[in-house]
Amino acid sequence: MSDAVKLALVDYCALIIIDAPPVNALSVAVRRGIFESVQAANADAAVRTIVMTCAGRTFIAGADITEFGKPPQPPALNEVITAIESCSKPVIAAIHGTALGGGLELALGCHFRVAVKDAKLGLPEVKLGLLPGAGGTQRLPRAVGPEFGVRMIVTGEPIGAPEALDHGLIDEIVESQADGAIAFARKLVAEQRPLLLLRNDDSKLVAAKADRSLFAAAAAAATKKNRGLNAPLACAEAVSWTLDTPFDEALKKEREAFLKLVADDQAKAQRHAFFAEREAVKVRDVADGVKPRPVGRVAIIGAGTMGGGIAMSFANAGIPVTLIETGEEQLTRGLGTMRKNWDATAARGGIPADEPAKRMALIDGKVGLENVRDADLVIEAVFETMAIKKAVFTAIDANARPGAVLATNTSYLDINEIAAVTRRPQDVLGMHFFSPANIMKLCEVVRAKQTAPDALLTATTLAKRIGKTPVVVGVCHGFVGNRMLAVRGLQGEALLKSGALPEEVDAVLTRFGFSMGPFAMGDLAGLDIGWRSRQDRGIRWDIADAICEAGRLGQKTSKGYYRYEPGSRAPIPDPKVEQLIDATCKRLGLTRRTIGDQEILERMIYPMINEGARILEEKIAARPGDIDVIWLYGYGWPIHRGGPMFYADLVGLRTIVERLEFYARSLNEPALKPTALLGRLADEGATFASLNTEKTRG
Repeated sequence: MSDAVKLALVDYCALIIIDAPPVNALSVAVRRGIFESVQAANADAAVRTIVMTCAGRTFIAGADITEFGKPPQPPALNEVITAIESCSKPVIAAIHGTALGGGLELALGCHFRVAVKDAKLGLPEVKLGLLPGAGGTQRLPRAVGPEFGVRMIVTGEPIGAPEALDHGLIDEIVESQADGAIAFARKLVAEQRPLLLLRNDDSKLVAAKADRSLFAAAAAAATKKNRGLNAPLACAEAVSWTLDTPFDEALKKEREAFLKLVADDQAKAQRHAFFAEREAVKVRDVADGVKPRPVGRVAIIGAGTMGGGIAMSFANAGIPVTLIETGEEQLTRGLGTMRKNWDATAARGGIPADEPAKRMALIDGKVGLENVRDADLVIEAVFETMAIKKAVFTAIDANARPGAVLATNTSYLDINEIAAVTRRPQDVLGMHFFSPANIMKLCEVVRAKQTAPDALLTATTLAKRIGKTPVVVGVCHGFVGNRMLAVRGLQGEALLKSGALPEEVDAVLTRFGFSMGPFAMGDLAGLDIGWRSRQDRGIRWDIADAICEAGRLGQKTSKGYYRYEPGSRAPIPDPKVEQLIDATCKRLGLTRRTIGDQEILERMIYPMINEGARILEEKIAARPGDIDVIWLYGYGWPIHRGGPMFYADLVGLRTIVERLEFYARSLNEPALKPTALLGRLADEGATFASLNTEKTRG
């Protein structure tokens, strides 16, 4: 029927084959091809059954993202699904790989569904700030029941074929999607089974209709962790229409809700994050034809919290690891922690029971830096002290094989200085993982002055292989994330001097969408870490240092910016902290005043944006979206705010420039003056997004 969709006849079964690599997305060509194929097969007297299947590695994995934001072209997905439902012959969806979003909605419109055992099925639209817009909120609950349906739609998480079979989402698990579906079709004909349309089947809604509390409880549980997000609540409401709204009317309401969400700032932010993540993994200034170096084994130096987490990430991906420590005791403790973590995950059902042993078998614990010799990538994860790191890299250089990529997991330090102690600076770069490294998604890949392009691609490729989102950044103190975090920390300190309290600042940031405020986060991490770092650099933060000097180091001492009850992590405002702040300000000759929430938000966020602009000016980050990805996946920036640079565009750069100029004057803080780039973009009426134009290498 088209290049993307083929129609073939196997005996009396029409086989509609979708072949639109890489993921058979629902482009206009695919939609049109399916629509025409279904009509042609239905009109063919020789056809008794129709099987819809996909070539390549997956079933339809969703919408065509290249069509996002463009005028829709017919036929719409709803029209295609209506054509399938109107078919007088059984239509069977044969699923392999992933059936996601519109792909699953299409399958739900079919009369029957079969899947191979490792297939995944889900409706992840909520992760883009949307709800399923082609009947998914109405058909899925009829297939699996409204309680399970609302969980699937609100979380957006896919389920495997066995679970899908248990809940009635599919009719059978088959060995091969096409052959299995054809065999299933023959069985339908032999048994003369009637066509099953989910739109007409309310059997799984009966219990929830009789007792609405069943659905209410399921919806409340599903939306509990989505504070501040519009889409999850809209999804839950749409599923509730299955209980009291006629199907066709509900479809109209679903479409209206979908279009409302599409225009919402939250959905724009989440779509931006989706595309920014995909752009971030593309490396600029690397020539075509450059290939990453092969990596068969990784050596990780340091079996502490960070080194152990990094080792787990590689083992999780099936990559052999040599874990190196200076002594047997430290090595044994590190290996034990890793095994304990995997055992706990298995106990929760997160991985199969036999996986901890398999993953531990990939970890070869060794004592002594000479054991890096067999590794293709060496990652150092020792103390954040330049002298120690230089000593370690000198030893690595003496023992690592030629061509091995040498990475440091530093959070702040100058990687050019570290590379200079080796005879191979072209092989040295940074791989800044975030704690806990086996869970956090971000990896800042730091390109030093002499880092070779193939070494850089090796690091980014391997980071993707272990499930991380790599973002390439340049060398400066703190790189991108921690450099901006330091600016926020300074503003938090300044707000305390101006008159705000820690709990007031934290409340504003949590209402903005952060899971924790900066002062509660500091207590959790340990205030002594920043204190020692400031001492090493000869820097003093009057209030922060006074807090530490009073023995208030955070949760570890049951008191920091807050106090903590024994055994509790809940922060409790402490009058003694206010007294300490007042005393410090009095000593400094400062007069404190009442600070409003808007001022707190602007002084905590706008200077970070200004620093982001400075980072772009200095080409430490290649794209504004890269900064957003770093903050989204490394620092808990709320997804519905899109990242600091996207948020700046949303607020308006002129507004941010004017507020920064106001604070620079009124607070006598020249550092708050807008950067040249921010000022220029504001004068031009432009945005940070307008900077995303240069060539990248994927």
